[in-house]
Amino acid sequence: MTTRPPHIVPLTIYIFPLISSLMKKLLSYIPQGIPCLIILGIIFGYLGNTMGVANMMNTIMKTSFDLLINTCFFLMAICVITGALGKILTKFGVVALFEKILRPLMKPLFNLPGTASLGACLTFLSDNPAIITLAHDKKFARFFRKYQLISLTNFGTAFGMGLLVIVFMVAQKGVSPAAPFIGLFGAFCGCIVSTRFMQYFTIKAYPEFKDEMAVEVFDEEQLAAIKEENEPKSLFIRILDAILDGGKAGVEIGLAIIPGVLVISTSVMILTFGQTDGAFTGAAYEGVELLPWLAEKIHVVFEWLFGFTDPHLVAFPITALGAVGAAISLVPNFIEQGWMDNNAIAVCTAIGMCWSGYLSTHTAMLDSLGYRQLTGKAITAHTIGGIAAGIVAHWAWVVVSLF
Repeated sequence: MTTRPPHIVPLTIYIFPLISSLMKKLLSYIPQGIPCLIILGIIFGYLGNTMGVANMMNTIMKTSFDLLINTCFFLMAICVITGALGKILTKFGVVALFEKILRPLMKPLFNLPGTASLGACLTFLSDNPAIITLAHDKKFARFFRKYQLISLTNFGTAFGMGLLVIVFMVAQKGVSPAAPFIGLFGAFCGCIVSTRFMQYFTIKAYPEFKDEMAVEVFDEEQLAAIKEENEPKSLFIRILDAILDGGKAGVEIGLAIIPGVLVISTSVMILTFGQTDGAFTGAAYEGVELLPWLAEKIHVVFEWLFGFTDPHLVAFPITALGAVGAAISLVPNFIEQGWMDNNAIAVCTAIGMCWSGYLSTHTAMLDSLGYRQLTGKAITAHTIGGIAAGIVAHWAWVVVSLF
């Protein structure tokens, strides 16, 4: 009978299991790591080979810096002003007045309780997640059935950052003031489509949600906790509090949109714009014109649906999928290049407002409500709604142009 050498025992007991464990961990990273490296290699390899590595890096950095200085800070300033204005409108009952005016429209158009109009006003003045804050309020949610409460994700998103988008569009040189408001009408119509589709998808997946109330128990203690302070304040102090609180909220929104503007807009611009004077120099806003080349292949679709006269404009709706702040940052350059007319302003306002970066917010919003499994349906419904918003805005502008 042969015996195993003593020095082999530690090798088999300790070393082999350790190597096996390390190999398993290494293999577990391969499914995620290798595709990521391949995709990044293809993207940067294509850009570097076309533009030159040095020019590519210089363009990325200079474009991001210019967007930060000339776009992000401009957007932040607008956010601060609109935030302060929105807070004043809320504090002194103007939002409540709008809510009463809009309330009769909620049931016939959106199949929502009248109180949902408050969510439209608040998201229009701030951003998409404001609707979720309301949805968690039992005083608000007790009027909704479950399928209606879930559809608030789509309903609120369609009005998100609406005031910011409209003010930004109106501020551009040569833009007709009517165009952004036609875009607002388009976003309103797209919201109807998106909300109704989401309700249909939800009821089809969960028929019981049609009759179940969203809130079964009405917690009076929770309502007492959210009541406004009863301490009397002078008119001056109330105005000052509203301006400071609203401005502070505007700064937070302005900071929140910086990553989207820098990352998404820089990526889209480098795929949208072309060379400077026939050569790559590493200057800001140069690119390989890949998106226009792809859009040109099906340009007749965008021209008929949205009235786009230039394939470069397709970059706006693509960017709006991730962040509307990043999307509107494209507008000044598009106008300067002569690609964007008033019809495009109306269409982009409608799509920008309606989509409002829903790909980056719907998952978190539905997860917050406890219905993450419906994310796919919400995204599908809102994609349809955004396209409908653009179509309505285009044909509305065509009709208005006749007069």
